[in-house]
Formats: sequence, C-alpha cells, structure tokens
Amino acid sequence: MLINELKLRNLQISTGNVNTAKAGNAEKAAQTTGGTFAEALQSELDARNSAVGFSKHAMKRIESRNIEILDSDMLQRLNDGIEIAAEKGSNETLVLVDSTAFVVSVKNRTVITTMSQDDLKGNIFTNIDSTVIM
Repeated sequence: MLINELKLRNLQISTGNVNTAKAGNAEKAAQTTGGTFAEALQSELDARNSAVGFSKHAMKRIESRNIEILDSDMLQRLNDGIEIAAEKGSNETLVLVDSTAFVVSVKNRTVITTMSQDDLKGNIFTNIDSTVIM
C-alpha cells in the first residue's frame, strides 16, 4: 500500500523530522493520568522518538517509484533496523527490508531516500556508515 493508504489506515508515519513534545500536551497528560510532568514528558518523548519519519524527498521517491509499504510489520522492521544501527553507533545507514532499501539518518530517525529492488541495480550508496539487513 502507498503512504496515503497508510495514513488512511491510521498507521503511525510522520513526514519530515520527528518533532519534540510540547510542554502543554505533556502537562495535560500528567494531570489526566496522575503522573508527574517529568514522567509524562519522558513518555511523550519516548513515543515520538520510536517512530520513523520520512523526509519530503523520501515521500516523493515512494510516490514516483510506486514503492509499497506493505503493512505495519514492514515499518516495525524498519524501526528495528534503525534501533540496531543506533546501538552500533551508526549515523547514516542503509536498511534493507525485503526488496526495499531505505537510507536513514539514525540520529533523526528519518528516512532520507528509498529505492525499490528495480532501482537498486547498478547504484552505489555513498555517505553511509553501515548496512542493516532485516
């Protein structure tokens, strides 16, 4: 399915960089759940930092190359690949999920660009420091 279909299905995808939590939202969450502001803020930050974002360039490539993000399992494996790269200290990594390649900024948890299997032939990936095969 394409990104627009994922949005319609309410799967968690963000475009652009992952935003930091707003203090007002965290404070409201703390008041409604009975927790402290710090706990609510940390919870919000953890939730936002676990989601992968897609740059505008990556979104254009997904659309123009008709790359299908099959389901939330594919996104979960992409997230897992980013987490593995982060644990190893990578900055820019190539994550291969099935037949789709994602070049990812690990620090920002943002997909920079993506390629389908057909687009991979004859290409060289530069400015990456690791590859994760999922």
